[in-house]
Amino acid sequence: MEIFFIKKRNAIIYFIIFLIVCISVLYTQGMTPKVFQAFINQNRKIPIYSVDTQEKKIAISFDAAWGDEFTQEILDILKKYDIKSTFFLVGFWVDNYPHQVKKIHQYGHEIGNHSTTHPDLAKISKEEIIHELNVTGEKIEKIIGEKPILFRPPFGSYNDTLINTAEELGYYTIQWDVDSLDWKEEGVEPIIQRVKSKVQNGSIVLFHNNAKYMTKALPSLIEALYEENYKIVPVSELIYKKDYFIDHRGKQIKK
Repeated sequence: MEIFFIKKRNAIIYFIIFLIVCISVLYTQGMTPKVFQAFINQNRKIPIYSVDTQEKKIAISFDAAWGDEFTQEILDILKKYDIKSTFFLVGFWVDNYPHQVKKIHQYGHEIGNHSTTHPDLAKISKEEIIHELNVTGEKIEKIIGEKPILFRPPFGSYNDTLINTAEELGYYTIQWDVDSLDWKEEGVEPIIQRVKSKVQNGSIVLFHNNAKYMTKALPSLIEALYEENYKIVPVSELIYKKDYFIDHRGKQIKK
């Protein structure tokens, strides 16, 4: 029995030494800790949560699924500050407010796909995912004459099948690293402070077009971000389109 435990202990020691040697070799070959983490997670698909950049630029985005009470005021505020943003639209919202889809585009904003019926796409089949993305993509293209290239999963829920399918359909899957939690309707100041405290270079901020305090918080928040010298751009101008990898945090890194 004692010999058995000695052999088991030695096997564990040899395995640890093997791991250390592997990490050392990878590192000396130019594989930094971030790259190594991506290497060991290479089979796990992760959406883009943020972007690794030295520039002080971020993207703000709006999910539109239910309601349209504040959309026009949001567009007016963004126009006042000369900001272009990204709106992720659900198919039934497109059906209900086609004039707003056209107006969002006319104001120079980017439109992304947010599914057709807002289901948990990680719990349905590939064929159903294709239907969810294609139907809304075609609706958007019919209205604005452009096929969206960005996709945001409802509820932020995803799996490998979803991301692979979205890629096959020509989409970059986009999440967020800063959640305003505007849907909680806690008031103006919590939205502003939450975003200010979490935003950093390359952040993607999540808002909702019909959140109760959105239009009251947005001007002050934009001014606060400008004071910090942040440039606000659409998501597609923030992300890398090629020669990148996504680390375990969902940060998109240029190769």
